[in-house]
Formats: sequence, C-alpha cells, structure tokens
Amino acid sequence: MKGKDEFYTVRGYKMINAEKKLLTTSMEDYLEMIYRICKKEDYVRMNQLAKNLNVRPSSATKIVQKLRDLGMVDYEKYGVIQLTEEGERLGKFLLERHNIIEEFLKIIGTEATRLRDTEIMEHGVSISTLRNISILNKFLLVNPDIMEQFIRFKADCNKSMDCL
Repeated sequence: MKGKDEFYTVRGYKMINAEKKLLTTSMEDYLEMIYRICKKEDYVRMNQLAKNLNVRPSSATKIVQKLRDLGMVDYEKYGVIQLTEEGERLGKFLLERHNIIEEFLKIIGTEATRLRDTEIMEHGVSISTLRNISILNKFLLVNPDIMEQFIRFKADCNKSMDCL
C-alpha cells in the first residue's frame, strides 16, 4: 500500500476519492444546480433542471432519483424537486466551492476557459486546498498592491515567453 506522499495517476486519485465520497461528480453538479434554482424558487421541475444542465430529462431523472435515495432531495415521479435539509447544506457548499475556484481563476486572469476549468477543478480539489485558495482570493483582493505586482509579473512572463 502506498503512503500519503506517493504519486498516483489521475484515475488512481479518483478511485481513492470515490471510496470516500458519497456523491459522484455528476451528482454534485446536479445538486449544485438544484441548489442554485431552489435559492430563487424553492423547487425545481425536471425539465427546468435538464435544460439548465444541457441534458435530457430522462438522464436528469436517473440522477435525481439517486439523490433522492441518498436523502438529498424530495422527489415524486412527475412532481417537483425540493432539497432536504442535508441536500441544502451540501448544495450550498458545492456552490461555494464553485464560486471560490471561479473567483481564483478570474483573479489570475483566466477568461476563455474559466467555466470549463472551474468545472474540472472543483471536483478534484481537497477541502484544505479549497480553504487555501479562498484565503489567497481574499488576500489578493485586500492587497491591491500585490495584485498589481502579479499583473505586471504576468505581463512580463507573457512577453518573454519565459513562463510555461
């Protein structure tokens, strides 16, 4: 068995995390979107959820049923979807995680791929790294002089092609 400092492939890390996680990445995306919609309307309809996630209603139904079985949502066939207390708590965290990573990417100047990169990064980030990213976001926002230094440094790197 490998120690905590040994290298794994991405698939290896995913397999380790899957053993510890209650939800798949897809289920997390669904729960986050349900939370987003329920913040405004208290419930969501299956067609509305499918449209927001760009999936077919039949695909959305399968995931929502799994979320129901895990106690994250209340849902009856052809009815509305509502968050349980646990679903609301976890949905709020998932949205906060998304926003922290998206804000970080915005701060460092990621534009064209920001949403895609956020979606990829959010499912693999640990809580401690997420906390550190959040702290860094806040630090950079309250220290505009350091942010200006970063912007100049980044511009110099981009001009010289000396940075990755």
